[in-house]
Amino acid sequence: MHRDHAVDVAIIGAGPAGLTAAYQLTKLGFSVVVIEKDPVYVGGISRTVEHEGFRFDIGGHRFFSKSREVVDLWNEILPDDFIERPRMSRIFYGGKFYSYPLRAFEALFNLGIWTSTLCIASYAKARLLPKKDVKSFEDWVVNQFGHKLYSIFFKTYTEKVWGMPCDEMSADWAAQRIKGLSLGKAVIDGLKRSLRLNKKPNDGMATKTLLESFRYPRKGPGMMWDAARDRVVAGGNRVLMGHALKALRFDDATQRWNVQATHEDQTVTINAAHVISSAPMRELAARVQPTPASIPAAMDLSYRDFLTVALMIRSEDLFPDNWIYIHEEGVKVGRVQNFRSWSPEMVPDDTIACVGLEYFCFEGDGLWNASDADLVALATRELDQLGLAKPETVTGGVVVRQEKAYPVYDDAYRENVEALRRDLEDRYPTLHMVGRNGMHRYNNQDHAMMTAMLTVKNIAHGARVYDIWNVNEDAEYHESGNEGAVAALASVRHVPARRAA
Repeated sequence: MHRDHAVDVAIIGAGPAGLTAAYQLTKLGFSVVVIEKDPVYVGGISRTVEHEGFRFDIGGHRFFSKSREVVDLWNEILPDDFIERPRMSRIFYGGKFYSYPLRAFEALFNLGIWTSTLCIASYAKARLLPKKDVKSFEDWVVNQFGHKLYSIFFKTYTEKVWGMPCDEMSADWAAQRIKGLSLGKAVIDGLKRSLRLNKKPNDGMATKTLLESFRYPRKGPGMMWDAARDRVVAGGNRVLMGHALKALRFDDATQRWNVQATHEDQTVTINAAHVISSAPMRELAARVQPTPASIPAAMDLSYRDFLTVALMIRSEDLFPDNWIYIHEEGVKVGRVQNFRSWSPEMVPDDTIACVGLEYFCFEGDGLWNASDADLVALATRELDQLGLAKPETVTGGVVVRQEKAYPVYDDAYRENVEALRRDLEDRYPTLHMVGRNGMHRYNNQDHAMMTAMLTVKNIAHGARVYDIWNVNEDAEYHESGNEGAVAALASVRHVPARRAA
């Protein structure tokens, strides 16, 4: 079967960027069709998965932004369902908890006299005799904190997240990712937080690293995107679930796009004046017809994948944190979420604790391909190994996989992204790439939303007045100089590229 739609804008992907664009376009009176390959959930990585009444946040999403425009949009879409939640995150290492951000005195006390002495001596050595030929992430962090603190608080977790050894990552990324952090500043900040001198009212715009509390939809972040979808549909537009992008072709004669999507045995063709894509750049380029010259650059882009094993445990809450960063070397888990700490309404049974063990992986590797039963067994063993819960208290478990959770930033990614921009956006002014995977930029949902909001403004203006590539990681927009000029990738977050030989 074959169905056709003619609209002003076709949107690929119903994540934060796609639904933000769809909602704002609907308000402006544009006709829109959104295609989403997931048959059930909107929201992308910001969706909330439900299983037998339990709700799971995929990765943890605090709602804060430096952009007033983003915060106002959140309040507009979901005016009555935000709750205020205390922020608490800790590091688990050697059977003990450490505040995150680190509090220097607490950390040294927990480590004990001998390890603390080694940390201080290692730090002093690094400051007095720093390595001069700094090439790797490891070199840079050791110079800043000493080898002992690096091995405890940086090495294991960073390698779990990115899937490469720290001595193979570039020093440039460390300098940006950990910029401004020092033991002196950690001591001062720790004292302020201990005395609650930095606690401020939270309206969703607090400084990210100093948040003592945050806003959160009472039934998870998916609640926001369910509401956005419902508003789009109520406005007369469509969100087609379970529809996967098959191909898109620009018709030179009509100056319009034909977007094909498949759904079971049907093919849907959407004829549109504009296309907004939040699909991964690699997938978009592979489906553009005729095949773009930049396809080798697209195929060279890669992604880090992610899965959550949610365990239901017969117990009171195991810990009060939103999540715990696991720095133990003997386990594969990277973080453990406590879903009730995000919102009490995420967990329907007061006698059951629900936690999510997060594993970073590559699609197709051993973790990704493991059966759900094996992953539940692994998570149960590791929770026991960490001393957080006994296996006999686990009453059930479910696995949620998230492909392409993190764009991988290797040595060539900037050049590859720029090649795709030139080949696709410059060649096709009515093709717009937005969001985390749509732009291959690892940033938060507020950043993804801002790229969509500016894209809507461009469509409404009939020209690229705003260069969305100038939106930085805090969802703030910086003018690029000449209106509509293509800016350099100056605002792209620095990345864990492999170091030079």
